[in-house]
Amino acid sequence: QVQLQESGGGSVQAGGSLRLSCAASGLTYSTFCIGWSRQAPGKEREGVAGIYTGSGSSYYADSVKGRFTLSQDNTKTKLYLQMDGLEAEDTGIYYCALDPRCIRTARDPSTYRYWGQGTQVHRLL
Repeated sequence: QVQLQESGGGSVQAGGSLRLSCAASGLTYSTFCIGWSRQAPGKEREGVAGIYTGSGSSYYADSVKGRFTLSQDNTKTKLYLQMDGLEAEDTGIYYCALDPRCIRTARDPSTYRYWGQGTQVHRLL
């Protein structure tokens, strides 16, 4: 059974930084897509960034390009999202998600098969 657990959320000043972590367990796939989505109050869940482990190729939403960066540990069991230059629009609950099929997973979060419980990101004045 695949399990995902996020950590690293918190409150930051405008322009500040956070690094989110996603720990994965129960993996049985040689390759898969894993990434981050977020949801702000009253808004739909949107894809933020993702990576395909088979090639290492990554995807970033236009709104976060140049500010957010994905990385993995050497075992491919932990995914990080380094967030710099945080803006008001970046607040919300961030979810780690994984899918072995990689069918537009990063661009369409509804296609992810497995989800974590989320970690909250707040922006301070």
